[in-house]
Amino acid sequence: MRAGFVTFTRRSGRARVGAMMDHAHDLACVREATDRLLTAVAALDNAALAGPSRLPGWSRGHVLAHLARNADALVNVLKGRPMYPSAEARDADIEEGAPRPVEVQAADVRDSAARFQAAGEVPADWTRTVELRNGVTDSASRVPFRRWVEVELHHVDLGIGYELEDLPAEFVERETGFLAERFSGHSDVPAVRLTDGTRAWTTGRGADTPAITVTGRPADLLGWLAGRRDGAALEVTGGELPKLPPL
Repeated sequence: MRAGFVTFTRRSGRARVGAMMDHAHDLACVREATDRLLTAVAALDNAALAGPSRLPGWSRGHVLAHLARNADALVNVLKGRPMYPSAEARDADIEEGAPRPVEVQAADVRDSAARFQAAGEVPADWTRTVELRNGVTDSASRVPFRRWVEVELHHVDLGIGYELEDLPAEFVERETGFLAERFSGHSDVPAVRLTDGTRAWTTGRGADTPAITVTGRPADLLGWLAGRRDGAALEVTGGELPKLPPL
């Protein structure tokens, strides 16, 4: 993910292994999300692909190149290899891939996604700990969910008609919980209670006794937590809307 738009990694100093998840279910969700993305990309021409995405400094071609290389990087993670050779190599691969024609981009996303699915279907110990970027560790069982996050949110980032409101309800709930957990105990985030009127989460430092309550629609809560919306649509009581630090 781009700096300032990281949505799921933990700071290396606070990384810890997550709970066991249903990796097979999440692999199926990744496949469905990838199919939605590829169907949408098929309607683009080269000019549209070269146009700006919603991520500062990135074209839509950058987003697709990143998605393809991220799939291969997560294959590396599942196979016990470094996620990327280096940060410089990661960035160079994205820049090199960004200007390719739309049919080449789509084929790369499709083929790399197939490699990820194949790696995920290999019998393995899904309770094992794997290492991602910057010393971040997690359970192997969470890797498919991490990929699901990449595909869904970057589909939104393309700015081609797929919005946060279009995300699957299960994804929105789980990613909101994941992001709330990410900021739990963070010294720069005051204790906050998040609610969509039905469900609630706590986050920030001293999250057991939150003074601030942030209320909003599921898409607006997720958008704020994920750095995709400024929080203007949220209702805040007990204080001001906190500024969430980038990772």
